[in-house]
Amino acid sequence: MTQKDLADRVGVTRQTILAIEAAKYSPTLELAFKIARAFDKSIEEVFFYKIPE
Repeated sequence: MTQKDLADRVGVTRQTILAIEAAKYSPTLELAFKIARAFDKSIEEVFFYKIPE
């Protein structure tokens, strides 16, 4: 799946997907669920949060 395909599926721009992949943008909870659903995965399988030390 291309970034454009994913962006179209979840209703954002390709640039938004690129920024999420580059860890320059954190998606909203709603968008995170949409992205996980697009891959038929749970949100925990797609996203994780590392607590800063």
